[in-house]
Amino acid sequence: MNGMFGIWGHPKAAEITYYGLHAMQHRGQDGAGMVVSNGERLKLHKDVGLVNDVFKRVNFPDFEGHAAIGHIRNATQDDGVFENVQPLVFRSLKGSTAIAHNGKIMNAEKIRSSLESGGSIFQTTSDTEVLAHLMKKNNGDTTTEEAIIAALGELVGAYAFIILTEDKMFVALDPHGIRPLSLGRLGDAYVVASETCAFNIVGATFEREILPGEMLTISDEGVKSTRFSLREPRKLCAMEYVYFSRPDSDLNLVNVHSARKRMGIELAKEHPVPNADVVTGVPDSSISAAIGYAEQCGLPYEMGVLKNRYINRTFIQPSQELREQGVKMKLSPVKGVVEGKSVVMIDDSIVRGTTVRRIVRLLKEAGAKEVHVRISSPRIENPCYYGIDMSTRKELIAANYSNDEIKNIIEADSVEFLSIEGTERAIVKDKTINQGVCAACFTGNYPIIENDHRKEFYRKYRVD
Repeated sequence: MNGMFGIWGHPKAAEITYYGLHAMQHRGQDGAGMVVSNGERLKLHKDVGLVNDVFKRVNFPDFEGHAAIGHIRNATQDDGVFENVQPLVFRSLKGSTAIAHNGKIMNAEKIRSSLESGGSIFQTTSDTEVLAHLMKKNNGDTTTEEAIIAALGELVGAYAFIILTEDKMFVALDPHGIRPLSLGRLGDAYVVASETCAFNIVGATFEREILPGEMLTISDEGVKSTRFSLREPRKLCAMEYVYFSRPDSDLNLVNVHSARKRMGIELAKEHPVPNADVVTGVPDSSISAAIGYAEQCGLPYEMGVLKNRYINRTFIQPSQELREQGVKMKLSPVKGVVEGKSVVMIDDSIVRGTTVRRIVRLLKEAGAKEVHVRISSPRIENPCYYGIDMSTRKELIAANYSNDEIKNIIEADSVEFLSIEGTERAIVKDKTINQGVCAACFTGNYPIIENDHRKEFYRKYRVD
C-alpha cells in the first residue's frame, strides 16, 4: 500500500505534487519523495516520515520544472530504510530515470538473482529497482517505450508504475489492474494519481482509469496509449474499497463511500442484532458502513468512538508492538453515548485482531452493556501476495479461529462478517464495465497464477 502522483505540463509541478501526496497521506506514513524535471535534468528530494515533515524545509521555487512524480510509502518491518524511499532515481551518461511504484513484484527475487549474476549492482532492497535494471539490460542507457514494455513483460505481480525522464512520463498498470491508478487533467496539464481524491485537492478533473495492461506515454505531444500485454479481467483490490482508500475517491467508477455504505446495508441484512440500542463505527474507514448498517436497521448512528487525528493508522504499522501502542493512543470511547446500551460496533475488517479487541474493551470500560461486532468485509483467511503487509496465514486471526473463538478472543458478545457475495453486490454495480475485484484474501482464489513463481512465493511466505 503506497501512493503515487504525477503531473506533466505545469509550471508549478512540484507544488501540485506536494498537495497531491498530502491528499493521499493515508496510504503510507513511512516515507515520501518527489522528482522534478525541467526538461534537462531530474531533481530529487526524499526522506523518511510524513509528507509535511519531508517537505517542510523545501523551497519549491528551487524545484523549478514542468513535470514531477511523487510517492508516499508504507514500509514493511524489514525495509524501513532511507534508500528504499521512492521515487528511485537512476542516472547515466545518456539521461536519468525516476521510478515510483505501488504493488509487489512476485518474481523480483528471481530476477534480481539473475541480474546480479550478470553483473548488476543493486542499491536498494526494493523490488522497484528490478524494473530499472531490466530496462537498462533491454536498451542500454536510454529509457524508451520498447525498453519499458520488454521489462514489464518479465514481471509477475501487481504493480502500478510512474516513470519520469527528462522528456517523457510513462505510466503502466499490471494486466489485472490490481492496484488503482487514474488519469486526470489540470488545465493543459496531465495528472496521474493512485486515488482521485488527489485530483479534487489540486483542482484537476478525472479523465479515466488507466486500463489493465496499458502503458501511457505522456509528453509535450500529448498522451499515447499502448497495450503491453493481453488484458485480463479487472481485479482491483477489494481492500481498497474496504479500508485503504479515502471515502471521496472513485475507484473503477465506484465511489468508495457509497460502496462502504452499501457494505453496511448488506451486513445489516445478513447479520442484524436483536434489541440493539445504537450503532457506532470505528473511525474513519468504518463510518460509511456504520451509517448504512444503522439506516437499514432503523437504529441511531452515534459517534461512540473518537479518533486522535495525530496518530498513524494501526493496521499498516510494521510491528505488532507498534500496532498495540497505536490503538491505545488513537481511539477513545464516548461514555455518554454507549453507557448502559447494547452497542453494534462496525469495523471494516479484522486482520490480526489487535484493534478490534482494544476497542471492545474501551467500550465496555465506558459502560456498554453489550458490544456486538459486525465486520463490513468477509473473513480475511489468506495472505496477500500483491503488496499488502499480511503475508502469512499465521498472523491472520480468521485463518486460525472460528467466529465463536474470535468472539472470545476480542471479548465481544458476538461477531459476524459480511459474506463474499454481499461484498461483491456492494462493490460491483455494473458488470458491463469490468468492475471485478481481487478478493483473494477472502477466498484464496488468486488472480495471478504463474505456477513456478507462485510456488516460489508460497515457499517463502506461506505458513500453514
